[in-house]
Amino acid sequence: MTIRQAALPDVDALVPLFDAYRTFFAGETDLRTTAFLTDRITIGEAVFLLSFDGDTATGFITLYPLYSSWYATTIWFLSDLYVREDHRNKKIGRELVAAAQNHARELGSRSIMVEIPHREPHLVKFYESLQFERDKDFNLYRYYLKS
Repeated sequence: MTIRQAALPDVDALVPLFDAYRTFFAGETDLRTTAFLTDRITIGEAVFLLSFDGDTATGFITLYPLYSSWYATTIWFLSDLYVREDHRNKKIGRELVAAAQNHARELGSRSIMVEIPHREPHLVKFYESLQFERDKDFNLYRYYLKS
């Protein structure tokens, strides 16, 4: 298995994984996926790390940069982690998170944040096993914009 940062030529390999992820968590997918991924990579608004078994893309992790005014540095938001069903239980998810941790460390970032869906409580143990800790300073609240 290899893991590398996705570039524009990797969008075709990333699209089916991203669509499967969106279908699982959001219950929807649509034709915006290719444009969305292409824009994020082109503009540099996200980092997608892709795992490969030979030429087959097996999983991905998405990191979005945030900026801390308190610490005047970068914080990464780990938005998405997905591994193809036929490649699960091979520690690919762990390897993708480790690659994200290395990426953030190499850039001198302060931390990586992750939201854990209430319907996925097993992810608490997963991330805690990778040294993630419950935030001691913040509870997260959202304001939803209605269309």
